Amino acid sequence: MEYQAIKGERVPSLGLGTYRLTGKTCAQAVETALSMGYRHIDTAQMYGNESEVGRGIAASGVDREDLFITTKVWTSDFAHDRVLGSTRESLRKLGTDHIDLLLMHWPPRNSTPLGETLGAMRELQDDGAVRHIGVSNFSTSLVEAAAEHAEIFCNQVEYHPFRSQSEILDQARGMDYLLTAYRPLSRGGVEGDATLREIGEAHGKTAAQAALRWLVQQEKVSAIPKATGDKHLRANLDVFDFELSAEEMDRISSLSG
Repeated sequence: MEYQAIKGERVPSLGLGTYRLTGKTCAQAVETALSMGYRHIDTAQMYGNESEVGRGIAASGVDREDLFITTKVWTSDFAHDRVLGSTRESLRKLGTDHIDLLLMHWPPRNSTPLGETLGAMRELQDDGAVRHIGVSNFSTSLVEAAAEHAEIFCNQVEYHPFRSQSEILDQARGMDYLLTAYRPLSRGGVEGDATLREIGEAHGKTAAQAALRWLVQQEKVSAIPKATGDKHLRANLDVFDFELSAEEMDRISSLSG
């Protein structure tokens, strides 16, 4: 595993995304991933699977201090008291006394001020229930606005070879926050790309592995592909034994043009 250095903390460059994973499938995927060496798990209140994620973590036997767990507050819970209540419920479901990274899932969609939501998240941070605060799907200007109310550790956005996030990535490097890439394989779309296949084959890898390597090789970027079966979980993790050249990195970057 490789790590990204964010505000003095090491965050695993690759994690397991759990969007749309439910029930036994979700719990088993988390347990299996952790047994393989994953240490970064991403979930959200809106996913409705925090309890299953918690069961998978418990069944894995991995020490809690070795894990980096992210969850997200949904837009309907952005008011102060609802942030506190929903996060306490997340802690209960996940079976942990703290969350490593708590995100606002989307920019505010109602009249709740940004400072109210982030202020409540800061209270949780002060209480030790949350270690780091971040946002998801925020523009660079909204990140700047959020940073007036809290130290922003992360902005989680859709990022893959076909979707440039150059402005957010530049900001992440300037402000020292993590860009977490969700949907990093473009819902499987990377497998059909000739450039990614060619680059992957040059390293004895698949197109998907080339795409993931491109992401995690970038400073301040972590990727959270979703997978369930052993084969895909292992394949996604198997991206740390090769390195893309600068030319290969540029070729993949040009796919979003």
